[in-house]
Amino acid sequence: MSSHNPGIDPLLGLRAPQDPACDVFLTGTVFLDIVFTGLDSAPVRGTESWARGMGSSPGGVANMATALARLGLHTSLAAAFGDDHYGEYCWDALEQGEGIDLSMSHTVPGWHSPVTVSMAYEGERTMVSHGHEAPAPAATPPPGRTFPHCPPRARAAVASLTPGRREPWVAAAARNGAQIFADVGWDETGRWDLDALPDLGHCLAFLPNAEEAMRYTRTDCPRAAAHALAERVPLAVVTLGAEGAYAVDGATGTAAEVPAIEVEALDPTGAGDVFVAGFVTGTLAGWPMADRLAFAGLTAALSVQEFGGSLSAPGWTEVAAWWQRIRTCAGQDPAALDRYAFLEDLLPATARAWPLRRAVPTIGFRGERRTAAG
Repeated sequence: MSSHNPGIDPLLGLRAPQDPACDVFLTGTVFLDIVFTGLDSAPVRGTESWARGMGSSPGGVANMATALARLGLHTSLAAAFGDDHYGEYCWDALEQGEGIDLSMSHTVPGWHSPVTVSMAYEGERTMVSHGHEAPAPAATPPPGRTFPHCPPRARAAVASLTPGRREPWVAAAARNGAQIFADVGWDETGRWDLDALPDLGHCLAFLPNAEEAMRYTRTDCPRAAAHALAERVPLAVVTLGAEGAYAVDGATGTAAEVPAIEVEALDPTGAGDVFVAGFVTGTLAGWPMADRLAFAGLTAALSVQEFGGSLSAPGWTEVAAWWQRIRTCAGQDPAALDRYAFLEDLLPATARAWPLRRAVPTIGFRGERRTAAG
């Protein structure tokens, strides 16, 4: 069990014998992320910059999988892994370190792991990536494994929509009863056409950021965009950056808005994935819309205070430490504290002191799965 998840199961009271073993299924590309921290400024051409810290961790779709697993959801990931040391490290970190089910994943002989080098400074990041698309899996999977076009029964699945591209596994997951949560990336075609997202019709929830939402709906207000999107999906959630998030229930027209938590942002890598993971957790647990938004925003805020993608994904340990600290700080707005009162019944009675000292995984050491770097 991950040290970030001290035995808390947010779905404990909802589980029944006939339920699927998998809470959330997702698929995508796993990168090895190498993160340089402690840079005073952006690297300058023709010079050498020294970073005061460095960490390594699985990235790409692993950011989302890790965020889900650390919140206590039984997470299944289908991905290709290189048969190099990087791939072995990522597999071990996800399966053994985070408790993620990799029974649908496979190692590709002769294929090297995609790599991203990220440099974090001044609250921003610069990334350089390299990789080749993984070859298609063999027609017959290895014994005991299946491939993504036949996803397992799951309560939910997380998809990343791509304009003009249909992913058959999304429809298959929806037919099997999974609630589909989807985000979307920048539309490189410039069309910004919702009809070009063929899997949107399978989605329970669509979670774009404000700029994406406004472009797709041809509106100049993210809240208006959310209402327009709610005509296409049951739940439209638009993230507003420093302003928080806004959601609309398409069935009732009910809207909810929660302001962001003010934090010192060190590295925004993976914050969007963490937000989605928090919202998925609250939805599967049956929380009211405003509580889901508040929890998603809280987990995202906690993540940007740390460096890295999957490295920074908070678990219940971090949430409990934050809640314990915030209630003992003088001058807190009582209304703001009431917004998070729903956490009281979820969190352990005692929590580690804040701020937490996080261990950062680094490749190369033996005997310790997680060692401090830098």
